[in-house]
Amino acid sequence: MDLTGATWRKSTRSGQGECVEVADNLPGVVGVRDSKDPAGPVLTFDPQAWRTFVNCTKRP
Repeated sequence: MDLTGATWRKSTRSGQGECVEVADNLPGVVGVRDSKDPAGPVLTFDPQAWRTFVNCTKRP
């Protein structure tokens, strides 16, 4: 998968700690990577699957 042009961002809740980064600016794909290893592997998700995951992890 070509992730050229991905804009990576961390959660505002991550503080100074290590966290995952998400790139959701590309059409049809959301990338997720380890912020400690930005050149490492990237997981990719369908945007709807990513929204479902995020919604399920939110606190009530």
